[in-house]
Formats: sequence, C-alpha cells, structure tokens
Amino acid sequence: MKSYHLDPGRGLAGLTVQDHDEPAPGRGQVVIKVRANSLGFRDLRVLAGDYPLPIRPGVVAGCEGAGEVVAVGEEVSRVKPGDRVAATVFPRWLDGPFIQDNAAQLGTTIDGMLTEYAVVSEDGVVHIPEHLSFEEAAALPLAAVTAWNALTAGSALHAGDTVLTLGSGGVSLFVLQFAKVAGAAVVVTTSSAAKADRLKALGADEVINYRDDPAWSEKVRALTGGVGVDRVVDATGPLEQSLKSVAVSGEVAFVGYWLSGAEGARPIEPATLFGAGAALHRVATGSRAHFVELNRAVEAHRLRPVLDRMFPFEHVPDAFRYVESGGGFGKVIITHD
Repeated sequence: MKSYHLDPGRGLAGLTVQDHDEPAPGRGQVVIKVRANSLGFRDLRVLAGDYPLPIRPGVVAGCEGAGEVVAVGEEVSRVKPGDRVAATVFPRWLDGPFIQDNAAQLGTTIDGMLTEYAVVSEDGVVHIPEHLSFEEAAALPLAAVTAWNALTAGSALHAGDTVLTLGSGGVSLFVLQFAKVAGAAVVVTTSSAAKADRLKALGADEVINYRDDPAWSEKVRALTGGVGVDRVVDATGPLEQSLKSVAVSGEVAFVGYWLSGAEGARPIEPATLFGAGAALHRVATGSRAHFVELNRAVEAHRLRPVLDRMFPFEHVPDAFRYVESGGGFGKVIITHD
C-alpha cells in the first residue's frame, strides 16, 4: 500500500509517497480501505507548517476520507467488515465541548487519510448516508461538520431566521444547504458574478459581491430592514464586518479565519465588539456527535455536497496545486481505483 507523508514547513516539496505493508488492526481499531479523500486550504496550511495545532514530521497527510471497513480488531463493536464509514477529524472528540485532551487530529499528530489503507480507532468513525457515494461522503468530515457545529452551537436555528455566511468555500456551501433545509433565509458574500449565480441556484436568498460592496455589512443591514441577521457564520472575515451585520442578541460563529491571513487577523475595536450586542462562538470543526447528527439530516433531506473536481490518488500534488490556485467552487476530491 502507498501513503502520502508530509514534512511540515516545506509545502508540496515535503509531501512524499511511501510504501508500506497492508496494516492489521489492534485492539479497538479498524482498518479502512480508503475509497475517497477531500482536500482544502486547511491541508495547505498543514503542509506549510502554518497551523495552530502541532504537526508531527512524517505523519500521513489528510484529515478527510471515506471508505469500507475491511478488518476489525478485538473488542470492536461499533462497526463490522463491509460497513461504509468516514473518519472523524478529531478521533477522541466524541461529544461535548472541545478540550485540549481531544485535540489529537488526523493528518497532524495522528496518521491521516491520504493512504490506501488507514488504521483508526473504532471511536473515530461514523457510518455514512446510504445515498451518498464515497466521493460525496469524503466531503463531509471537515467542512460539513464545521458548518453543522456553527449552526447548532448556542441557540437553536429556527425557520424564518436569517443566516449570513461568508464566501463560497466548503464551510459556507454546507451552511447554505443546512440553513435552507431548516427554513432559514440565507445571505452569502462572494467575489464574482459567476459564483453569485451558482449560490443562487443552490438556494441563496441574497448574494452580496464584497468586491463591489467592500463595506458589505451596510448592505446586510439594508436587506434586513436595519435589524441585522440572526446568525453569522464567519469563515473568511473580516470579523468587524460580521459584528456590524448581526442583530442585537444574535450570534456569530467564528470559524478561525486565521486561514485568510492578515486582513482576517486584524484587531477588533472593543467598541465594535460591545456594540454588536451578540454572542460570539469559537467553532473548531466538531465532535463525532455533530457528525452523526448532520448525517441524519443529510439522509433525511437527501442532501448532496457540492463537488468541484476529482483527481486520482496518484495525482494528489496536482490536486493540492488546484486548491492553492483558488477559484474553485465545491470540494476537491481524491479518488481511489
């Protein structure tokens, strides 16, 4: 079998393919024949060594993957050979709030999913919806779980609420899908007319081009009669604009847009934070319980993730270059023959 290993801080130059014997599971472990992976900007940051969690040199890359269980170790009871599963990004985070003890993550401190066979704890897998292909299921573990956590953290989302999500990346696309099935009105920001058309086709009620309207919070206020939106999912920043867009007593889910660089990281004036009168929640992906809940919703509503391009396992570097180029729409998928 082959696996992609990384040396953090070297980018793609530090990504290497290594040969291994097919693994056997230990007690409480399962072996997954990986059938598909998903890549995103998070993976580029890990390769660059620019990531808030520790990265073990030589770790198997990738935190998102789906496949078929082919072997189980002693005392495994949650899954059996033949089950279709996806791995959770944080295998130890089963439920409850995120704490340091749960911070071990696939593809950083624990061997990840960019491999032909993965050994994971039985606690770190979930069954995938029957109507999804492996390629579609591989799109869920990071962006979809983050979106679900962002929409369910804090108070419940109700039909008739208004949700603002920033950008057309993976998290925002899932926020749009999940919020619409909950009966919410959704406003999305984007950078181009072409993406705006695609967002509207997915159900967005309003789309704001932030290049045409740099002070887009004013447009959000105008669209909501000056009140502001009930919830903001901020995956891109700037946070200042999100705080100016949210209604008093509304909520902002802050999805760690250290990914977006200097603009997203600029300081917030205390007066802006206080004046928003809203709750600010930090969202760090999500737990296994979040993943199970979102899978129920995906299955009940027959939702399908938005996929962009697919690359074969042998062409993972090309897939990373495509992600780095930007401009895509939907998840980038790695397929295994």
